Amino acid sequence: MSDAVVALIGEIAVTPTAVRTPAGEIPLAQSTWQVSDFWQTEQKTPTWAIWAAVLGFCVLTVLSLLFLLVKQTIYKGTVQVTVTNGPRQYVARIPVTTQEQVQQIHNQVNYVRSLAAL
Repeated sequence: MSDAVVALIGEIAVTPTAVRTPAGEIPLAQSTWQVSDFWQTEQKTPTWAIWAAVLGFCVLTVLSLLFLLVKQTIYKGTVQVTVTNGPRQYVARIPVTTQEQVQQIHNQVNYVRSLAAL
């Protein structure tokens, strides 16, 4: 049952003996794993606030413009996972939108690191 996938990190599938990538297989034993976060945050006025300002402009001109001060933080980016074993290396870039997704990837990589050390 050594072909059963024990972890899936982006397009990287990990079995108890190998790391399967789109570029081919890499042995799991003695592999090294690196994780890098590349986050961007963006401040954006939500659509509902724009509509409230436009519709409220007819009723309460000045106060309705306060809706345009409402900001929403949007997180986006990628987590880069690199697996290396000898001369073989593969880099996966996984798109993320929440901190929970980033933490899940880190947890999976830590689990695979423990398997690789066995």
